[in-house]
Amino acid sequence: RTCDQLRCTACDFRVSLFNDYVWDRSCDYLFFRNNMPELSKLRAKMIKKKGARAYACQCSWRSIDELTDLQTDQQLRWVCGKH
Repeated sequence: RTCDQLRCTACDFRVSLFNDYVWDRSCDYLFFRNNMPELSKLRAKMIKKKGARAYACQCSWRSIDELTDLQTDQQLRWVCGKH
């Protein structure tokens, strides 16, 4: 189960999530910095993958296709934005 109100403490952006997609390996910091949160621009580097989920803020991104504890990733600065 995932919080749907994640917020990045590094860039102060809301974390977007996209069901059944992963990020293309060519994604980089500048791609997200220039295109978040415009879905029409982000789609250029989204790959359809059933059961996966793509997450991104303006400075970090992850593709998850199996149960993963995101709290163990020391590079992520994502916290619950409160409900």
